[in-house]
Amino acid sequence: MSAQPEEAAVREPVLAPLGARYSGAPAVIPPEADGVVRAMPVILRIERELPPRSALLEAAAQAALAVCVDPRAQGEWYESLAAWVDGRIRKIARRARGAHWAAVQELPGVTVEVDGAEARALLPGPVDAVPKTVSRLQIGGTDLPPDEPGPVPDAASLIVVNPAVDMTVGKAAAQVGHASMILGAVRGWTEAPRFAVRRDQELWEALLAREDVVCVRDAGFTEVDPGTITCAAVPAR
Repeated sequence: MSAQPEEAAVREPVLAPLGARYSGAPAVIPPEADGVVRAMPVILRIERELPPRSALLEAAAQAALAVCVDPRAQGEWYESLAAWVDGRIRKIARRARGAHWAAVQELPGVTVEVDGAEARALLPGPVDAVPKTVSRLQIGGTDLPPDEPGPVPDAASLIVVNPAVDMTVGKAAAQVGHASMILGAVRGWTEAPRFAVRRDQELWEALLAREDVVCVRDAGFTEVDPGTITCAAVPAR
């Protein structure tokens, strides 16, 4: 049996730097050291029959973290993920249906299905070198109506979207993906759990009062002002 490469044996988890960044005072994120802007494409499956908004956001949250804790994140995906996590963990959500949705399944990433809603998070890379399969997909144009997803399951980690901030489903998908990654990094998770995503004032206030909460503060590139807390997350109890 051949020996594993030495560098693979000493690699820290790809999310370790993100966990360190968010374990103390609010993170100050420097510009990318090499000047290359990177992002994770998050593809939302939106067919003519629209999926439930909350379930789609839950799938996006789980998928974003799943890419980072997948066994390939310590192998062939490591360099791409590590370079991305070292800077801003930008995500760009796009929508796909039919043959376009089928095509993105061929790209490196993880697809998650929640209650019939599907999202696929892809391996991050430079924003100016996106595969054509992805670049042809629309970023905006279709939103989903609010829904009533019901009580939070006991086994689900919870992400609450700021009820005072209006975001498109694409923007919200990126934000809950940030939240799942930060929570997973801080907690040292090696698997991506089920998430419940809600937009509720009472839950929002309850989460902000908890000591184990992690918050996403937006950089202000799109839709919201810089520093806006877009969502908060806590692990399942």
